[in-house]
Amino acid sequence: MGRAILKEGVKSMGETVHEGGCVCGDIRYTVTGDPDIVVVCHCEWCQRRTGSAFAMIAKWEQSSFALTAGLLTTYRTFNDSGRWLDLQFCARCGTNIGFTQERRATAQAIDAGTLDDPSIIDRDKHDFRYIYVRSHQDWTEIPKGEAVYDGGLPDDVSEPPPKRQ
Repeated sequence: MGRAILKEGVKSMGETVHEGGCVCGDIRYTVTGDPDIVVVCHCEWCQRRTGSAFAMIAKWEQSSFALTAGLLTTYRTFNDSGRWLDLQFCARCGTNIGFTQERRATAQAIDAGTLDDPSIIDRDKHDFRYIYVRSHQDWTEIPKGEAVYDGGLPDDVSEPPPKRQ
């Protein structure tokens, strides 16, 4: 399958369309508008799945996400509370594209590094939440003044977040 026709930053029905994909190019997708929330997850599972100290996860409603090339492979796992999480990746190169989860089944999580222009994710513009900081690596720094949670997000993320001291 070919690349998406839309170019980065082109507006669709008044909202900006962003493109992304995997390392080998088999998977291509678009997301429309700004993410609802950006989660910087320091849980041990995200450390393992990304091969890094944390995961940068931008979340859009699934209706804002469109797969434009390829087929995502899904691996289902369950968290400590027994809820499912479907990790989505490219079967050819293994790039983690994102996931869906039982907790917020209408959301599409995108690993920010798979966006063609990851710089669209902006701390000054988007709602950042740093989660599972109890397992963050000492060699990483969490910016002062950000929303910080020792564990996961509360079910109602519309509540004002706690601020780091």
